[in-house]
Amino acid sequence: MKAKFPGFKKCVAMMRARDPATQEDGFHWLRPHAGEHVHELIGEFGQEKDHGLRCWLLELIGLAKSPAAFEFLAGQLRSADERFRFWAISGLKNLDTKEARTLLWEARSYTFGSPAETETFRSELEAVLKQQS
Repeated sequence: MKAKFPGFKKCVAMMRARDPATQEDGFHWLRPHAGEHVHELIGEFGQEKDHGLRCWLLELIGLAKSPAAFEFLAGQLRSADERFRFWAISGLKNLDTKEARTLLWEARSYTFGSPAETETFRSELEAVLKQQS
């Protein structure tokens, strides 16, 4: 018998637990329900202080494949945080709308604080875009 989804708040609490297995369980419970909770995920991202959990929340927002996440993901594409940019690229690719594809095409011309940072961004962008969906 398949266990019942424990709900958004419970999953987020699990992701904040000290036990890594419980954290993983919370993430994987929430993953197929991310689209139903995209606004709540964005809210949690804004309040969260833990970098790793923020990355997980951003990954879930991208996995939601929700047009409601477009503006948020577009903003993270220019984040000062390299990992946030990576998950924004991935999320926009998953979204696969004309608007998202256009933004990812335009992102090829983005520049960051240093040539090395710009090159890293462009390399990650190309790598994600080449991956099969």
